[in-house]
Amino acid sequence: MNNDDYLELDFTDNVPDFQINRRDFLKLTSGVLVLFTIGDTEAFGQQQRPSLPTDFNAFLRIGEDGRVSCYTGKIEMGQGVHTSLAQMLADELDVSLDSVDMVMGDTDLCPWDAGTWGSMSTRYFGPALRAAGAEARQVMLQLASEQLKIPIELLVIEQGEVFDKTHKAHRVTYAQLTKGKKIERHLSQAATKKMPSEFKIMGKPTTRRDAKEKVTGKAKYTGDIQLPGMLYAKILRPPAHGAKLIDVDVSEVTKMKDVQVVREGDFIAVLHKYPDVAEIALSKIKANYERPQTGLDDTNIFEHLLKNASEGKSVAKEGNLQEGEHLAAMIVEETYLDGYKAHSSIEPHTAVAKIEGNRATMWASSQTPFSTRSEVAKELGFSPENVRVITPFLGGGFGGKGRNPQAVEVARCARLSRKPVQLAWTRKEEFFNDSFRPAAIVKIRSGITVKGDICFWDYHVYAAGERGAQAFYTIPNQSTVSYNSSDLSPKGHPFVTGPWRAPANNTNTFARESQIDSMAAKSGMDPVAFRLQNLKNEKFRNVLKTAAEKFGWKPSKTPSGRGFGVACGIDAGTVVATCAEVEVEKTSGEVKVKRVVCVQDMGLVINPEGAAMQMEGCITMGMGYALKEDIHFKNGEIFDVNFNTYEIPRFSWLPKIETHIIDNKNADPQGGGEPAIVVMGAVLANAIYDALGVRVFQMPMTPERIKAAIKKG
Repeated sequence: MNNDDYLELDFTDNVPDFQINRRDFLKLTSGVLVLFTIGDTEAFGQQQRPSLPTDFNAFLRIGEDGRVSCYTGKIEMGQGVHTSLAQMLADELDVSLDSVDMVMGDTDLCPWDAGTWGSMSTRYFGPALRAAGAEARQVMLQLASEQLKIPIELLVIEQGEVFDKTHKAHRVTYAQLTKGKKIERHLSQAATKKMPSEFKIMGKPTTRRDAKEKVTGKAKYTGDIQLPGMLYAKILRPPAHGAKLIDVDVSEVTKMKDVQVVREGDFIAVLHKYPDVAEIALSKIKANYERPQTGLDDTNIFEHLLKNASEGKSVAKEGNLQEGEHLAAMIVEETYLDGYKAHSSIEPHTAVAKIEGNRATMWASSQTPFSTRSEVAKELGFSPENVRVITPFLGGGFGGKGRNPQAVEVARCARLSRKPVQLAWTRKEEFFNDSFRPAAIVKIRSGITVKGDICFWDYHVYAAGERGAQAFYTIPNQSTVSYNSSDLSPKGHPFVTGPWRAPANNTNTFARESQIDSMAAKSGMDPVAFRLQNLKNEKFRNVLKTAAEKFGWKPSKTPSGRGFGVACGIDAGTVVATCAEVEVEKTSGEVKVKRVVCVQDMGLVINPEGAAMQMEGCITMGMGYALKEDIHFKNGEIFDVNFNTYEIPRFSWLPKIETHIIDNKNADPQGGGEPAIVVMGAVLANAIYDALGVRVFQMPMTPERIKAAIKKG
């Protein structure tokens, strides 16, 4: 179903960009069920986000045909919320899953949302959506009771039909209740959401509803949008970050038939009805640039970041480090490094812009449609309500599409050319313009008592961020400090950095769990036993024990030569433990990951099949950042501009993957899109150490670095 087929509704004061009065609203909503609520914030649960409206009209529409439209500012980029959010609404509303149509990321139709990131769709939007479904279901019961003249307590609902449980012939459908009516209904109190024991759809493994569209090629992405008279844009790019345009000659381009050149300052683009012709035209532009000479490259960046570190921010502090050090029988002090990583999504940043008068319609591969709307409105000089952003399916995002300069660029092209325009970055542009996962340094100094207890922990993370930095082990004397977590100035990172699937946590978990393993080895203890001895949190202990059991872990000191590794972590409220087995070819330094067992406690699981797929995806993607992915650069020039040098995981890499989810349905749901990835660097580092007896302190752990570690060790 096309997004344009949906009724455009405005939802009062909670969405400031929309303006509508009651009379016009009622005219618009003829033939649909309209819900009003007293705005009880308790209906949203304790995890309410300030951005979510309290008017349930913003979340759903029940049409006169009985179909249900689910409105969400969240987008689908492969994480599966196209299915799981529909499951939530269908279960609470008591309709079939097949009757729910998802309307996602359309700024004219959906409630305002900060964006799809941080594994927050289920945790934060889910409770509000379920509350909307529960409210609607209660209203339907009231309406049915009035129409059938039967007390509510005698009514039951099955798949959108309300009937008398004593006389099933007495029934009415949602469609019959809403057809042709304008209904205002206020509930005196918030409706009660279902208990897990009442679920019929949630908690059941469900095949992704977008699967068939995607495997058959019917799914629409931004690059599939075709408009009458549309031109394709190609933009002149500098050769390096920080390069300044000195002069430019476009005379050869102006001789080409039907090629349009647009320019505004240093912004220069060529447009044509065929993208390959636009590409040829771009190559004919002669431009001279003054290149920066920063001296920075991928080898000295760590020294630069340390030298320019800001004042530290205390993340956690407990006890006294000096007192803890006095108790230490052994001290471990190490430095861990992590290079820049690209998002490298299959689909590059893409956008289409159509401007008509003082209104603009955008299609964008964006994780943040509402902030994209604001950026485009600012560029065009429009009010935000005059810009509509529609978000089709995304071919991956991983945090990289939370930033959308391509949307502003294509809007600029459309304004200057006065034509609809599509812009799709090339792979080279995708790498050059990416907001990389930041290079980072972690310094840890820690101590162990003669009994194997961690007695002090002094942790310093530079340039990555604090997510995942705080220790969850039982340590009486500890300090965690973060430096330069968001410094994008010339004294910090030499180009833009940003969120990359569980931002900062991959780096922090790599450092923490490598240090924990080093401490276990120094104390002569098995890595699993050492962790259990220093863990009091039962949730962590449970996932760790389960992972070791499912893996078939046999206690041993390290290095044992088996190539076994273990690591624990937490992200998005989900606790995770992973065990891995590797084989390392000493001559070449190549690592073969043979098997991975991952266990998560993520509270209530909406779609177990989708959650397992997320875990498998995290494990696969995590192998890339741990073993191969690295951005090489010098003086602002990026040398990795395609997959011939920037190597991402291949099918041939894949180990045997086993996932297990702890049954904890009575707990609040937690995030599932990122937790399993945060431990992959650490678990492979620990497995490599167990296989070789030498530790690699920098990610990615490339064959060259492994061979260097063997030679040094």
